Amino acid sequence: MIPVRGIDGVRVAVLGLGRSGLSAARALLAGGAEVVVWDDNPESRAQAETEGLTVTDLTRAGAFDGIATLVTSPGIPHLYPAPHPTIAAAQAAGVPVDNDIGLFFRSFATPDWDRLDTAPRVIAVTGSNGKSTTSALIHHILTQAGHPAQLAGNIGRGVLDLDPPGEGGVVVLELSSYQTELARALTPDIAVFTNFSPDHLDRHAGLGGYFAAKRRLFSEGGPDRAVIGVDEAEGRYLAGQLSEGPADDRVIRISVSGKLTGAGWAVFARKGFLSEYRKGRQVASIDLRAIPGLPGAHNHQNACAAYAACRSLGLAPRVIEAGLHEFKGLPHRSQLVAERGGVRFVNDSKATNVDSAFKALLAFERIRWICGGLEKDGGLGALGPALPHVAKAYVIGREAAQFAMGLAGVETEICTTMARAVERAMAEAAPGEVVLLAPAAASFDQYDNFEKRGEDFMAEVRARL
Repeated sequence: MIPVRGIDGVRVAVLGLGRSGLSAARALLAGGAEVVVWDDNPESRAQAETEGLTVTDLTRAGAFDGIATLVTSPGIPHLYPAPHPTIAAAQAAGVPVDNDIGLFFRSFATPDWDRLDTAPRVIAVTGSNGKSTTSALIHHILTQAGHPAQLAGNIGRGVLDLDPPGEGGVVVLELSSYQTELARALTPDIAVFTNFSPDHLDRHAGLGGYFAAKRRLFSEGGPDRAVIGVDEAEGRYLAGQLSEGPADDRVIRISVSGKLTGAGWAVFARKGFLSEYRKGRQVASIDLRAIPGLPGAHNHQNACAAYAACRSLGLAPRVIEAGLHEFKGLPHRSQLVAERGGVRFVNDSKATNVDSAFKALLAFERIRWICGGLEKDGGLGALGPALPHVAKAYVIGREAAQFAMGLAGVETEICTTMARAVERAMAEAAPGEVVLLAPAAASFDQYDNFEKRGEDFMAEVRARL
């Protein structure tokens, strides 16, 4: 655990008692704070009481009298589409609102670091897609190379549940826009921006608010080095804002859409080969095509980001290459479930938006595509260039018929349930084809989360093998 610093004897309230809220409450207590907690769910409140936490109704009048700070969980809206009533009450009372990420950054460094030869460092990864894979890949490469590393944030452990790092320790954080938007402290040593596409627009009141939430990771603390995906206008803008000129190697630009050979530091992938350029000259190259855990251009982008972050720490290209080859991928992200009769079954349930599904479709030549769910803003039009890869779409979800109407030019079958979709796709798939779950939609119309959806897909596939 990382005890929260600077709050000894201070009264702090915690709203939301999921993983991040409970870990924040424990870390605040360890730091000497007087902690009160609240959750709208009675079961969550009862669980907190079993841990000895003090449950206080933060919805009552005057609940924030004497409270110095409110710490809230990332899933609770604090501004758009409307502030949660408890957060609105705290704001009205002039009580600052923070989250566990902000507490982590204000508490991570300690006086004990004075005796270390190499101080611990933090790599923070954000972006629209690929955050989890990039974060896990960086962590994997570091551990494979013998470096002490921990993985946390939106993946792995809660940030305040981490062990205090020692000599040369590295903490890799995956950070969503919900987390970066509110944190009052954001000071990573290395910050990574994978890519940018529309998502969570209701939470951020539009595309500009969503980008502003991501940008805070770079603007608030000023990382020593920034790894920026420049395949979209937002990334190019961010890279330009952070650099002093074309040769400023504090910014490493990454791309999978073009060759980057300018005066600065760049890592890009073309036709399955990763290249590193510095000062206009190639210094390293890696063949990514034979790495089974990183299929497709979207995973090559993840590889570029992870490579650049690890190079920033001084790892040699061949050490990084060895780690890439040993990476097995993450569940629900281009996960190879099985293969039978020349047909592969791939679970990409994490493809919850159009951009991530688009990249998943481009990774394979001929696809039996299981898609559908709770459609997000913006429609499905952006999928158009990838649809020639689709032999047929098998649409699930409560609004499957409406979803299918957005897939112009693609043969579709309304299946509604996962069981029916898997049954039909398996019956019609031919050798060389891929049965791919890449929903291009949220899961909440039928499942609690994308993990449950992916697990259902895998169970249905394996039951029929």
